[in-house]
Amino acid sequence: MVVLIIVIVVVVLLALGLWGAYNGLVKKRNRTQEAWSEIDVELKRRHDLIPNLVSTVQGYAAHEQGTFEAVTRARANAVTAGATGDPTQIAPAENALSGALRSLFAVAENYPQLRAVESFLQLQETLTATEDKIEFARRYYNTSARDYNIGLQTFPRNLIAGPFGFKAVAFFATDEEDRAVPQVN
Repeated sequence: MVVLIIVIVVVVLLALGLWGAYNGLVKKRNRTQEAWSEIDVELKRRHDLIPNLVSTVQGYAAHEQGTFEAVTRARANAVTAGATGDPTQIAPAENALSGALRSLFAVAENYPQLRAVESFLQLQETLTATEDKIEFARRYYNTSARDYNIGLQTFPRNLIAGPFGFKAVAFFATDEEDRAVPQVN
């Protein structure tokens, strides 16, 4: 009788441990997915701002066609990569877009009359604010991804992660030069 009670207690404790570990992984996975959706929202906002910015600059610097095409191409690639939902594909595309935007702002700096245009200044401010939000969202996502991946790799959760279909997630990394928010004057 005592042995039966001990066996029942052990089984109940194991079941509670399994339940707690599984629910912990679900919470971490959902937090990571939520963090990714924040990045996605800000990236879409950034993508929506770019055509207005290009057309504003284009009116003043029509002979800079190569820069405009590079920005447009980089935006299209970023939108396409964004549709995959895979940070390993999105990060390089967004890094290329950041580089193209830096080139666009370099062109804009050569036109003082453009920097005096209210709509251009508003677009710059909005883009800068969006870049700040993207950086914050990246940090939150990467923290959530780190916690989730650690949860998957530590004992005893690692024993249940595979059988229940939990997979590690990639970090949303940026190039070293993209770690800083673009400076817009």
